[in-house]
Amino acid sequence: MSEQPAGRMARLRKRSGELARYGRGLPEHVPLVGRALGQLLRVNLLDSATRLAAQAFLSALPALFVVSVFAPAALRNGMATSLRKELGLQGAAQQSVQQLLQTSHEQETGVGVLGALVTLLSATALSRAMQRVCERCWELPKSGTRLAAWRWLVWLVVWLAYLVCQTPVREGFGLGAWLGIPLAYLLTTAIWWWTQHLLLVGRVRWLPLLPGALLCGVVVGGLGIVARVYLPRAMSRSVAQFGPYGVVFTSLSWLIVAFTGLTLAIALGRVVSEEEMVARRLGTRTEPGRWGGARL
Repeated sequence: MSEQPAGRMARLRKRSGELARYGRGLPEHVPLVGRALGQLLRVNLLDSATRLAAQAFLSALPALFVVSVFAPAALRNGMATSLRKELGLQGAAQQSVQQLLQTSHEQETGVGVLGALVTLLSATALSRAMQRVCERCWELPKSGTRLAAWRWLVWLVVWLAYLVCQTPVREGFGLGAWLGIPLAYLLTTAIWWWTQHLLLVGRVRWLPLLPGALLCGVVVGGLGIVARVYLPRAMSRSVAQFGPYGVVFTSLSWLIVAFTGLTLAIALGRVVSEEEMVARRLGTRTEPGRWGGARL
């Protein structure tokens, strides 16, 4: 009787050893997995996402509020609606944001205009952080400031416009989700396709960037669904527990999650674009014998 359990244990240990050896050799058995893991380690996923979230919260959101001071009422209302839906703002948090965005035009002084310009320029820190992520994903050196500076500002302006029109697009311009969902996916994909090409200063051709853009569209769509279910309750609990600071904690945490997904999508987009079958169709060129050395 004592040999039976011993025999079973021996078989289990043998099977466990085989599984462990297979797991260690998984990148060789499935090359795509090995390349994906190498890409994520090179990009430093969580660190990059945290930097992007911090820059978005500390520079881009203040720039959004400053722009709203000088924007027409319709534009301010669009910003308020988008922020409310994207961040799940309700109750006191929603009222605070609405009040901030409804700042009177009487405050538009010369100093206010100067402050707005300084805030917008400082908000390009988010553009620079996103550019570094894209360059790291494609293993490209930093581009010169002279070539990239105007792109940082253009990227910010386009994203502010995207934020304003996001809610009407998702609602299908009043026709319903049957039109809004595919339109939102196409618009998001187009924005992230253009983002990569712009911030990489045209050093990567359009077609190899398409897989990353498609993955970004999927990530943004999924995050939008999760946000509508999770964020309102999380925001309410956080505000009840921490007061106004709860909005800060929850918003920053959500931004980290969102930028983690987007960084992952851009990083894996390159891996997919360099798969042999996909690379032939997209015209992706890599250096012979070395994955990750793309110069496109």
